Amino acid sequence: MKYFLIAGEASGDLHGAALMNALKNEDSRAQFHYFGGDKMASEGGVLLKHYREMAFMGAIEVLMNLRTIKKNMELCKREILSFKPDVVILIDYPGFNIKIAEFAHQHHIKVFWYIAPKVWAWKEWRIAKLKAFVDEIFTILPFETSYFLNHQVKVHYVGNPLLDSISESKKHFRNLGQFLKDNELENKPVVALLPGSRVQEIRHMLPVMSKLSLDFPEYQFVVSRADALDDEIYLKYGVNQSLRLLSGQTYELLHHSEAALVTSGTATLETALINTPQAVLYKMAGGGLSYRIFRWLFLKVRYVSLPNLILGKIAVKEFIMNEMTSDNVKPELERLLKDPKYRNEMFADYTRLNTLMGEPGAASRAAHEMSRLLSDKKAE
Repeated sequence: MKYFLIAGEASGDLHGAALMNALKNEDSRAQFHYFGGDKMASEGGVLLKHYREMAFMGAIEVLMNLRTIKKNMELCKREILSFKPDVVILIDYPGFNIKIAEFAHQHHIKVFWYIAPKVWAWKEWRIAKLKAFVDEIFTILPFETSYFLNHQVKVHYVGNPLLDSISESKKHFRNLGQFLKDNELENKPVVALLPGSRVQEIRHMLPVMSKLSLDFPEYQFVVSRADALDDEIYLKYGVNQSLRLLSGQTYELLHHSEAALVTSGTATLETALINTPQAVLYKMAGGGLSYRIFRWLFLKVRYVSLPNLILGKIAVKEFIMNEMTSDNVKPELERLLKDPKYRNEMFADYTRLNTLMGEPGAASRAAHEMSRLLSDKKAE
C-alpha cells in the first residue's frame, strides 16, 4: 500500500513515526511519502517538507506567512496527485489538513485522520467538513468517541500514544538519588514547573510559577525547558533567577516531583498519567475580555485541562486568566504538597483516569484497523 502522511508539528512527527513503524509491521510493502520531521524520516520513505517550515502559530504569524503556507499547500496537492496513494493519513494540524482532506476527497482518495481536531472544544463548524471529506477518524481521547458518534462520524478509539511514550520512558527512570546527582540538584523534594513550549506561554505562566518558589524554600523548583527555546527566555520571565532548567527529562522530572504546576495542554494529561499531583494554569493574551469573547464564540467545554475533561469533573484545580495569580495558586500548592488526604483524592482520580485511557499500543491498534479497512476496500 502507498501511504501519504501529513504532520505539521513536533508532536505530529512523533506520533506519525510510531504509526509508520506500526504500519510497516502490518504491511511489508508499505511505501511512505509525507510532510513531517526527523522522527518520521527515521522510519524511511520520502520526506517532502519538514514541519519546521509549516508550524505557524497564532493569527499574526499565520498572516505573515500566508505565501509560504500557500506554497506548502500547492506542493502537498501536487505530490499527492503524483504519488497516487491508497490513503492520505492526516495527523492533527487541522487548519492545513482540513483543506487537504477536501482535496483528497475530490480526487477519490481515501482519507484517514489520526489524532482528530478538537472540534468538541472550539470551531465546531468543522464537524461538517470532517463528515463530508474524512472516511475514518481515529481518536485518542475517550470522550471524543461518543462526541463523533453523536455527530454521525465514523470513528475508532485506539487509545492514547502518550501511554506508549510514558511506558517506554519509565523503563529508563533512575532512582531519585541518582536523578538528583546526575542533574546536580539539591537533596530536597522537587516541584516541577511546566510553563509550556512557546514563548507566549512562558511569558504568561513562568512569572507566576517561579514567584511561588520563593514561598516554599524547603522545596526546589525545577523548570522543564523546551528544547527549541534558549535559556535566556526563561531567565527573562522567571522571577527566581536561581531556578534550575532541565531539558529532555520532563517525564522523569514529573516522576520524581512531589507536585507540579502545569500549563494547560497535553502536559496536564502526561502529569496525571505519571501520577504527579498538579495545579493547572492558563492565560491568553488580550486579558479577560478577550478570553470571554473567545469562550463565548469558540470554547464549548466546561474545563480546560484534559484530566478534568476525561473524568467529567474537577479532579485538578484550574487557575484561568485573572484567577491565575501567585496568591491564588499558593494555597493550592500548599495542599498538593502537604495535605495527604487531598493528595490521595487526586491519586484516586488518576487511577480512574488510567482505567478510562486503556492500555499502551495506540499506534499498533490504529495501524491494524487502517490496514483492515484498506484491505476490505481493495477486496470490494
